Amino acid sequence: MRAGMTKLSGKTAIVLGVAPGNVGHAIARRYADDGATVLVAGRRPDALAEVADGIGAQWQPCDITSEADLDALVERARNLFGHIDVGVNATGWGLLAPFEDTTREDLERMAAVQFTGPFQFFQRLVANMPNGGSIIQISSVTASIMFENHAAYMGTKAGIDHVIRCIANEYGERGIRANSIAPGGVADAPMSGGGLNYPPIRSLYLREIPLGRVGIAEDVANVAAWLAGDESGFVTGQMLHVSGGQTLRRNPSIADLIGAATPDQA
Repeated sequence: MRAGMTKLSGKTAIVLGVAPGNVGHAIARRYADDGATVLVAGRRPDALAEVADGIGAQWQPCDITSEADLDALVERARNLFGHIDVGVNATGWGLLAPFEDTTREDLERMAAVQFTGPFQFFQRLVANMPNGGSIIQISSVTASIMFENHAAYMGTKAGIDHVIRCIANEYGERGIRANSIAPGGVADAPMSGGGLNYPPIRSLYLREIPLGRVGIAEDVANVAAWLAGDESGFVTGQMLHVSGGQTLRRNPSIADLIGAATPDQA
């Protein structure tokens, strides 16, 4: 715990979708630093153990597409904590494919990871938040602004964001808040960092970001910490864009990105 940082002291949190260096890891670390008791979850037990040891958290293997795994995760949290105050879904699956080439198998996998699984995770959270709580979905700016060849990804992100609004509406009387965080590209995260750390591609993104830099995982963790705490107690049903203002503009085109990645062929 960082000296003097106890804003989440006494709170319990599940962070699902954790792997070393990703956004889920940054959120879990920030929660632990701010005094929360944290249970991290994801598909790779060895990676989870590494993260948990580093931040002083508990860990539980969980594939978000498995109902049995989700049941076991929530049961573990109940056994450890007695109740759940905060639940974060930071899972995701990237698929780059033209609309007409996206297969049914692609769609089913995308829906399982980014819609059905989160939906069922949130169902279990609301059932185990008798004293209210905060549910946080890690979304994407692509749920709001276009990005070619990402129709399945964008559609499922937008769909689960609307489910978050439904939860906020239906469970507000029980003190349960639900919000989405929509990052732009995150330079130090495994899923998006590779391209953003290549100077020609980074420069294309910087043209579309009014604040003049690409995001880092800590930017997302800062907002997730605020949403987990009492200072955001009157905020629910919202999507908070953490993108340096990118939604005021656009994503670079696929043609521009390909040209930047292969300048000798442009």
